Amino acid sequence: MPTTKDGELPEEGAIAHELPSRFLPPATYRNIPEPRKFRTVFGASIILTATAIGSGEFVLWPYITSQVGLVLMWTAVLGFFIQYVLNMEIERYTLATGETAVTGFTRIWAPLGTTIMLLAIIPNLWPGWGTGAATILTYVAGAGDPVIVAIAAMLTIGAVLTLSKVVYRTVEKIELVLVGGITVFLVVAAVIGTGASDWAAFGTSFAHVGRIPPVEELGGIAALLGAIAFAGAGGGNNLVQSNWARDKQMGMGGYLPRVTSPFTGHEAAAAGTGYMFLDTPDNRRRWRGWWRVANTEQFFTFFVLGCATLVIMSVLAYATVFGMPLPSGEFDFIREQGHVFAERFGGWFRTAFWAAGAIALFSTQIGIMDWVSRLTADTLKVTFFRTSTRITESRIYFGMVWLLIVAGSVILLSGMQEPLLLILISSSAGGVVMFLYSMLLIYTNRRFLPGAIRLRGWRLAMMLVAVVFYGYFSIALLADQLGKLV
Repeated sequence: MPTTKDGELPEEGAIAHELPSRFLPPATYRNIPEPRKFRTVFGASIILTATAIGSGEFVLWPYITSQVGLVLMWTAVLGFFIQYVLNMEIERYTLATGETAVTGFTRIWAPLGTTIMLLAIIPNLWPGWGTGAATILTYVAGAGDPVIVAIAAMLTIGAVLTLSKVVYRTVEKIELVLVGGITVFLVVAAVIGTGASDWAAFGTSFAHVGRIPPVEELGGIAALLGAIAFAGAGGGNNLVQSNWARDKQMGMGGYLPRVTSPFTGHEAAAAGTGYMFLDTPDNRRRWRGWWRVANTEQFFTFFVLGCATLVIMSVLAYATVFGMPLPSGEFDFIREQGHVFAERFGGWFRTAFWAAGAIALFSTQIGIMDWVSRLTADTLKVTFFRTSTRITESRIYFGMVWLLIVAGSVILLSGMQEPLLLILISSSAGGVVMFLYSMLLIYTNRRFLPGAIRLRGWRLAMMLVAVVFYGYFSIALLADQLGKLV
């Protein structure tokens, strides 16, 4: 901790030189707020969990299981645990400074924040999750145009977000209800739809650690990278755990403004540049309290609930459609699962399965529109508009929400409607982004934070594993795509 010329600790309001100020305004010292009880911060990870359930858990991993069985479950569980560690390093930076992780990257070098932002926006212009939800709803209804349903769903999401006084609270409440409904279905499905032999196969799958089947059996390297990246939330999504923790007023995030509606809420014009807490015994005690409650919330809400969802959905796919010849058509394995459920347990189970799938994908589309808009708004406000009182983070956020709706509608109306293809585009690109920001998080959390709270030990080892894990598959994807061009 830096000291004054007299060897004393600096006072509140003094410049905190730990955070570089070449590209952003300097941070100042403030005392970290008192930690809150678990029940008051529960839900900070629920949006991340909801987006995870609708991508890798309901779509990509069951799809891979329908092709090759449970042999890759080791990568799914490992990927989930790596993301838990990643998410906590993202939260570490925000709890300590109030800034988002992307703002921390901007402090390293100004273009890094906008680069991450663009890598997050571009693949998520494709509304694969909304299209998937709409496709499954047509299975339930027995008719309907998925394109019209998907566009109507996006317009509804846009309207709900725009009219929310505090956006985070609205999204959190919606996702809690949706995730709760999905959880009820999963408990019933695990009891009724799977048997002891299916779970025995899951257990023995871990004897295949290190083994990867031929990528052709998985649908290509893009499908493999997408599934590994989305064993959890995936892509730039994880980075916005910073924004949700900040909007939940956790740690130093309690000093930063929240995203509110320009129509129904009170906007704040200040950019989301943050603070550093003084290295005093009281602040260290408060930090330990925040770190403990944040880890507990993230572990149970994200890792336990999300990983259990992925495993149950994959075992269901193994118990129903693995080894069966599936019709051509990229979502037919989900439709086929529903028909098998109907034959074995009755039509009600098929309807419940498809309804849970539509809810899962709809919850993901809400989460994605929220997180892409948050990341964009925070990055643009901090980088380009931090002194503007007219261009607020909230206004950028809502502009991005409606840009995603317009772009997604144009893509769907242009004829690009296959949901699995759209999801693979987003998820494989997300794996490359994760490779990049895993390295950046190691740098920020080793170089910018006080020694007492710095990234070290087993968590540093896991972050290095993340770099190798995502880097290997990202390089494999790049080599595969270059090979197709030659």
